Amino acid sequence: MEQYFQPEIECASREQIREWQNERLVKQVRHVYDHVPYYRALMEKKGVTPDDIRSIDDLYKLPFLTKDDLRDAYPYGLLAVPKGDVVRIQSTSGTTGRRVVAFYTQHDIDLWDECCARAIMAAGGTNEDIVQVAYGYGLFTGGPGLNGGSHKVGAMTLPMSSGNTDRQIQFMCDLGSTILCCTPSYAAYLGESIKERGLRDQIHLKAGIFGAEAWSEEMRQDIQNSLGIKAYDIYGLTEISGPGVAFECSAQTGMHINEDHFIAEIIDPNTGEVLPEGEKGELVFTSITKEAFPLLRYRTRDICVLTREKCPCGRTHVKMSKPMGRSDDMLIVKGVNVFPSQIETVLLNKGYPANYQILVSRENNSDKLEVQVEMTPEMFSDAVSEVTRREKELVEALKAMLGIYATVHLVAPRTIARSEGKAVRIIDNRKLY
Repeated sequence: MEQYFQPEIECASREQIREWQNERLVKQVRHVYDHVPYYRALMEKKGVTPDDIRSIDDLYKLPFLTKDDLRDAYPYGLLAVPKGDVVRIQSTSGTTGRRVVAFYTQHDIDLWDECCARAIMAAGGTNEDIVQVAYGYGLFTGGPGLNGGSHKVGAMTLPMSSGNTDRQIQFMCDLGSTILCCTPSYAAYLGESIKERGLRDQIHLKAGIFGAEAWSEEMRQDIQNSLGIKAYDIYGLTEISGPGVAFECSAQTGMHINEDHFIAEIIDPNTGEVLPEGEKGELVFTSITKEAFPLLRYRTRDICVLTREKCPCGRTHVKMSKPMGRSDDMLIVKGVNVFPSQIETVLLNKGYPANYQILVSRENNSDKLEVQVEMTPEMFSDAVSEVTRREKELVEALKAMLGIYATVHLVAPRTIARSEGKAVRIIDNRKLY
């Protein structure tokens, strides 16, 4: 099954990658202009025509798309093919406003499966592996994406979906799963549950492919230690296709973007200015091979860095760092930008499990930041004075990291609800006022 490590593509020269992108971008812009009135209106408003786009050097001329555009164009306003050519939809959770609905032709599905197959191969997967897919299925892209990628690789695929932890562990033990695909928070929960049941010796996992939510390097180490695996990050979003837009290799120093299908930019989130390689900013994607739902210059709101430093794995496609937060849902508390990943780093460095919640409220016109943190069973048995000391220690550590004061409450083990999907890390009650 070596065809899904495609050296002629994944290890291509920069010149070859640029040639692909130039050709496909020009074709895609014409396709979108001719078939998507919504985006054509945005181009005309900016005074841009397809003839103005001759290479990726002209990409900056195109208007951005945002999630608001997707909601405004719901449901069919950004569809670029006849409905009869669409074989599937996927959708976001729709927690705010209208749902975002993405469309796929069979060609789009085939390319998506190939991207996910590359991710599995990069994690050491072959047709000899047993891949347990514990992402949600249905409208969520996680399950269908990794399921299709596993089939492409030729691995035995367990379409478990999320939830039913007892059954997850039973199949993991009985069938000898070797690769686990789920959210990092659920992987951490599975690690806890396996330890509680005393089944660590019956687990045969070698790797995990985790995405759909932010997680820190400290959380990676925690999962690797609890499950005895190598943990790989994977990136994607429904609007662009789903997981597999980018993935980690064995170096674990960033995620290779599938540049034969996607063009990545980093912009200043405030001005929209394109930033040089190596600078931190907002990630923007352009789809250059999708047929049904090809988004041009879509603002992901994820904050990261792009780099073309030589990778020991041999892949030459640009790497994106693990997202460092989001430009739209980062917390601004007392004028300070606060990312949950900063808080998670402090907690894991201090030996706490990756189960916490951040609560923000407003009292007397002043923001209040509170962090609830689960104790380990060993910590829970400590005297009250020791718990108080630990809380004060965390207050100081968070103050050093964030630059502002946060109240810390240590709570009993398993007090904070576990997630079998995306973890709910932030409760911002200021929005209620």
